[in-house]
Amino acid sequence: MTIKLKLIMAVVALALVSCASPAPAPAPVPNQTMKPIPNPPEPKPERPRADNNDQCGAKPLQYLVGKPRTEIPVPVNPSKRRVLCSTCAATMDYREDRQTITFDVNTGIIQSIKCG
Repeated sequence: MTIKLKLIMAVVALALVSCASPAPAPAPVPNQTMKPIPNPPEPKPERPRADNNDQCGAKPLQYLVGKPRTEIPVPVNPSKRRVLCSTCAATMDYREDRQTITFDVNTGIIQSIKCG
């Protein structure tokens, strides 16, 4: 080969090498003085709360669920209780001290007793 051809080949080889992508950087060495990040603490299980949901006294009347609405006892304070059929319109105001007794409109069977 002639010197001119060798020189052209060397220039082309250098051009190809310079166009190649750079070698990947080596992975960083972890700093031994850094401490690993601890896992976040496990959430504490919820403690059972006091039953504040029965401020209207609905729990003692749960025995009525599944019985006819005619067995509902007369309340001491009628303003603290409402009896609704399952399809009847009712106000949406929530009163935690009021019992709401719901019965099935077709059968007259009590479906639920709750505060509200």
